[in-house]
Amino acid sequence: MLNLAIPIPNVPGKQDFEIEMTMNGQKQKLHYRVEVFEWAECKLVSDNRVDCIRDLVKGYSEDWEIYHIGAPSRNYIPLTFIKKGDWVRQHNWLWGGPSDTATMGLE
Repeated sequence: MLNLAIPIPNVPGKQDFEIEMTMNGQKQKLHYRVEVFEWAECKLVSDNRVDCIRDLVKGYSEDWEIYHIGAPSRNYIPLTFIKKGDWVRQHNWLWGGPSDTATMGLE
């Protein structure tokens, strides 16, 4: 899969993005959220940062799932989330799936 990088500010907190794209004449709208967590927010005592990320997102909304883990710094870890329904539509759109474009959120 090809990627398109869009630079965004790396600031603590969350930022919601709605991206509408057209590919081969078909439109699709995707919803992403980038949230920058502080390592200090991790309640686990562990040297394994994967365990810490699990702890940080443990109570996160079930409407979102981790899409990308950004490059960590000494103090922060940026996580990109995608709405669960958008992930399914994106996967079907890119890799083939239901042929009914209405079920994929395409216009």
